[in-house]
Amino acid sequence: MSTSENNQEVNPKKSNRIGKILLFGIAIACFYYIYYRLNGAALREGQSLVEYMLIVFAAVNCIPWLLMMTGYCLFYFSIDTLIITRALGWFIKDTRYTDILPIRASAYIISMFNEQIGKGAMAYYLNRRDQVSGWEVSSLMLFIMFCEIFYLLVWATIGFSVGGQDLPEVFGLIKYIAIGGAIFFTLWVFFFRGPLFKNNRIRNLEIFHAFRLAKLKHYGAFFLLRSPLLIAAVFVYSTALGFFGVEVSSLSLLPLLPVIFFAATIPTPMRAAAITSWIILFPENEGQMAAFGFLQHNFFILFNAVIGLLFLPRANRELFGDKSKIK
Repeated sequence: MSTSENNQEVNPKKSNRIGKILLFGIAIACFYYIYYRLNGAALREGQSLVEYMLIVFAAVNCIPWLLMMTGYCLFYFSIDTLIITRALGWFIKDTRYTDILPIRASAYIISMFNEQIGKGAMAYYLNRRDQVSGWEVSSLMLFIMFCEIFYLLVWATIGFSVGGQDLPEVFGLIKYIAIGGAIFFTLWVFFFRGPLFKNNRIRNLEIFHAFRLAKLKHYGAFFLLRSPLLIAAVFVYSTALGFFGVEVSSLSLLPLLPVIFFAATIPTPMRAAAITSWIILFPENEGQMAAFGFLQHNFFILFNAVIGLLFLPRANRELFGDKSKIK
């Protein structure tokens, strides 16, 4: 079977158009829901929506929140970079941690608009700077996205197991989703690593390069490397909520955060899907949760973009400068 046949792509224009319409509909629904809830809260207080939200924002304890979020963002950047460095070593080639810093950082700028496109930018960076096969590095990013989904599902299941008794009934679906996810994961790994299907056309596509090499220890290592971020987020977010006047224990937040982080991956303006999730999950504090969701998620994105700007001169040199002078 030829490489050209393996790499043949389906015309994506129609699916892209449907995807854009779907995302636009989700964004409109989120903004309408946010407005409906906040306007209702303002009316109950006898205030206009603007007055109500100004009072909410004015009550935020900003300085300790900023300090804590700055530390969390830097910690996230360090772990995120480590994961990419290790994954490159597993499936492509060993690369120094310091050489991945500008790649991960500069991609944060694009991730402001779409996290998955940001991963595509990292693939382009590695392909251009290190002459890594475009298919191999794209496969690596696909592996990371795949693992991120299951990492959140595992933590959502753990959270539901230890603190699910006070959650809305819909969270009872987590155990069924977890069972289905476990079955799918087992079949997925067996498909790419098992003795059967070795000559299967789909299995041998170059985009699945990382999955053909991935062993269970790689999936486990990804989970262990990534988990400090979720654990840190539970404590950071529960503490940050206190700065907004909402008291939530870390244990009760554990099953909620993976769900909210799933929502945050939906590319809606100003992370409207994540903000909507906060309001739905804490309906008695809609004003505080809207302010919290807006500031928390957008500060995280903007701070990471600033990190990207700091590394941008080096990224430009490595991508477009004289390569003989690099390193």
